[in-house]
Amino acid sequence: MEIKKDILWRVYLGFIGIVVLGVFVIGRAAYIQQVQGKYWLGKSDSLHTRMMPLQAERGTIYSADGSMLSTSIPYFDIYIDFRADGLIEKNGRRFHKYIDSLSRALSLYFRDQSQADYKKQLTQGYKKKLRYYPLKKNLSFEQYKTLRNFPLVNQGPNHSGFKAEIKSRRLNPYGLLANRTIGLSREYINDQGKLVNQNVGLEKTYDSLLKGESGRRLVRFISGGAYIPIEGSEIEPENGKDIITTIDVNTQDIAENALLRMMIENDAEHGTCMVMEVATGKLKAIANLGRGKDGNYSEDYNYAIQSNEPGSTMKLATLLAVLSEKKITVDDYVQVGSIGTEYVGVRTVTDAERAPKPVMTVRECFAHSSNVAFSKLAYQTFASQPDKYISYLRQFHLDKKTGIDLIGEERPLMPKIRKNNEGLHAMVTMSFGYAIEVSPLQTLMLYNAIANNGKMVKPSLVSRIQSNGIVQKEFETEVITEELAEPAVIAAAQSCMKAVVIDGSATKVFKGSPYAVAGKTGTAHVAGKGIKYTDGVYQASFVGYFPADKPIYSCIVVIRTKAHPAFHFGGAVAAPVFKEVSDKLYALRAAETHQSQTVSIKKDSVAFYYAGQTKELKSILSEIQMTFLDSNKQTDWSSIYSSDFKAVVSKKNVSEKSMPDVKGMSLKDALYLLESMNLKVSAKGRGRVASQSIEPGLSLSKNQTITIELN
Repeated sequence: MEIKKDILWRVYLGFIGIVVLGVFVIGRAAYIQQVQGKYWLGKSDSLHTRMMPLQAERGTIYSADGSMLSTSIPYFDIYIDFRADGLIEKNGRRFHKYIDSLSRALSLYFRDQSQADYKKQLTQGYKKKLRYYPLKKNLSFEQYKTLRNFPLVNQGPNHSGFKAEIKSRRLNPYGLLANRTIGLSREYINDQGKLVNQNVGLEKTYDSLLKGESGRRLVRFISGGAYIPIEGSEIEPENGKDIITTIDVNTQDIAENALLRMMIENDAEHGTCMVMEVATGKLKAIANLGRGKDGNYSEDYNYAIQSNEPGSTMKLATLLAVLSEKKITVDDYVQVGSIGTEYVGVRTVTDAERAPKPVMTVRECFAHSSNVAFSKLAYQTFASQPDKYISYLRQFHLDKKTGIDLIGEERPLMPKIRKNNEGLHAMVTMSFGYAIEVSPLQTLMLYNAIANNGKMVKPSLVSRIQSNGIVQKEFETEVITEELAEPAVIAAAQSCMKAVVIDGSATKVFKGSPYAVAGKTGTAHVAGKGIKYTDGVYQASFVGYFPADKPIYSCIVVIRTKAHPAFHFGGAVAAPVFKEVSDKLYALRAAETHQSQTVSIKKDSVAFYYAGQTKELKSILSEIQMTFLDSNKQTDWSSIYSSDFKAVVSKKNVSEKSMPDVKGMSLKDALYLLESMNLKVSAKGRGRVASQSIEPGLSLSKNQTITIELN
């Protein structure tokens, strides 16, 4: 029994010891947490530091005349450190002195909360001694500049605790103008939760130069994952370099609008229009428009560098190859027949339109775009050695990319030619633009070489790179080949291209033009990517240069139609776009050089409708010297619409008791009119009013809300 008592006594003693120790540990933990908690948390914060990157300011992309095409604008996130020395000294006397005036200033300026709400939030943050209290996010520079003058904030970060974190957002000041070519630079969170920068166009090609070198700064992390920058620890970033492009804003605007009008008129799928400086290869405009699911057109893809079957514009390469063999001249005759279809060597070839006569010269065959004639010329010249035809296409650089300053240019596709019926079939088919795929830019580069008397230059989009206004690198014109073909061959090709406009497939469009144009129409059935030749989708194109006697610009227009369109020939769909571009550029150049020639530009029959204050509308019409018929001489509001190529000013009745018609008005006029009638206005979009949620003429009630959409 004595042994049993001895064992039990020891067990009890051990148990009591464990209980006492446990009570001590729990008490000590409670003391540390409740009494010393803030001290140890602060100690932890001070030890939890990390180097964070400082974003460099991305460089700006400029047009040739110095206009900003893509730039970065700063925006500011505002935080408050309620443990700043200036706020906690003297029991927070500074904070309590300015809290009312600060709350009032915030409420009056931002108008999102009352003064009482602001004061309540700021007071709570101060009581909790928050180190990184988020006050405002995404403030513009103007808003940030105003905020810095508010009470307390104007005493500086050490006294007020206010800190700004600067970020940047990419902006295209001209909106959709050359949007796909200039490109986008935007950030998004990927599936792994990482911040990824996605670029296209020049933004992607020159990303390493534009983004600069990131800096670093030391930060201390606090609760909730937030962090506080440690002053004086920054390594400043090196800002990105600026890119000066060859794009001319006026030329780009002309090309995009001309292309857009034709796309809308023909309900086309997508299209591209490029303007190139003949001597230098500098692209002055590159417009790409595609129709979205909503039916509207935008710069969605860069169709200029996508390869496809070109159609009849390939006949220039066949012409150059045939003439280079010196077996045929442009004055020799070709039997094309009168039915528009013939069997040529290994396959049947059909003309899109019947030739005007059964026998024509090579020049006339080119002018009228005869598939039969060019398949015969290719077969007669290269039937015994079809691979030699391919070697000419390689000589004309149709087998490789142009090397333009854009990532994503597609490589041309060219079939292998064997000395058998299959090879001959491919060669004959290629002679008039099928079985080969090239991009519109490659086609333009070839035609530009003819305009440049045989000198082929590389297309370019960037003229120089500079930093802080100092040129770092200048890009010179890069000559691909000095002599694409013999001078006699180039001269013959030039005469054939002039014949297309003088007495060929583009005569109607350019008739009466005061300057000479040389070019070639193209019409191709489209196949591939879910489309069959029998689906009735076409690619209409026109490529050439002007003025033909002393070429300054070359230009190509390529438009893909919808299925079974009313018009699909290159001369009817693409050539008018070329004509509008060339007319306006010729007129601009004549004005710049003070030439006295008059250019007969076709009147724009596109309907228009605008509305606004009568006095202002008439003032604008008078300023631009536009003839108008005035049917409103009394009321304050008017509308303008087109009638028989003239503007008609018509009165717009406005009643205080019924909803006015604000369609066609600018946002400023619409807001002025509607708010003066005690209506609340919600506006969406930009431009002029396209629709309104309350129909004109309906009765109104005070403080009623109306939504207007602008387009």
